[in-house]
Amino acid sequence: MSDEFTRLKTMIGQDSFDKLTKKHVAIFGLGGVGGFATETLARSGIGKLTIVDFDTVDITNINRQIIADSQSLGSYKTDVFEERLKKINRDIVINKITKKYLPNNSEEFFDSYDYIVDAIDIVTSKIYLIKTAYEKKLRIISSMGMGNRLNPSKIILTTLDKTSNCSLARVMRRELKKYGITKLKCVYSTEDVIIHEKKLVGNKMVNGSSAFVPSVAGITMASEIVRCFLNE
Repeated sequence: MSDEFTRLKTMIGQDSFDKLTKKHVAIFGLGGVGGFATETLARSGIGKLTIVDFDTVDITNINRQIIADSQSLGSYKTDVFEERLKKINRDIVINKITKKYLPNNSEEFFDSYDYIVDAIDIVTSKIYLIKTAYEKKLRIISSMGMGNRLNPSKIILTTLDKTSNCSLARVMRRELKKYGITKLKCVYSTEDVIIHEKKLVGNKMVNGSSAFVPSVAGITMASEIVRCFLNE
């Protein structure tokens, strides 16, 4: 009998699919990158997802975030995703953490994850998440800067030491090197940034964004995770 995963099982087989249903992945950050990673993992049969984000859906998210529309505005992203993912995969287990991940509350967020997706924007939190994952010997994949870019074909899956032409990756290389972390698995873009005008919100510079680049980055991360699981 056919089910929602028939096409995937046809390609990888029932035994490999069963392997995916036993995996637990945590996604930190449910924005343009993390949101697409989350949904792709759910559509790939991953059995349990821990989704971490403190924010609500804003009208400025609509151009690039998969859950953002006129009906979800103002709702917590974790709540919207929980409802959405259970409609996609009826057997999925969702663990919601609707809090901001910070170095001083890090232990509240950790479990025996099979993989971690780092799609956090705040650099200090990003560094601490990666450092903690390494200390706990948990696999992690990280997204570098995907703002101000238009060409998804410029996205590369590699390790941090091989990145270039990305200001966030440059900072991450410098800071993580202090902890001996150089081979972090990551996605980054080789495309030059595109800035038509600089926009400040409060004291913060806001990056421009497209629908294509964050989504492809998130899907690429999810693909790498699933392929790693299948190769175990």
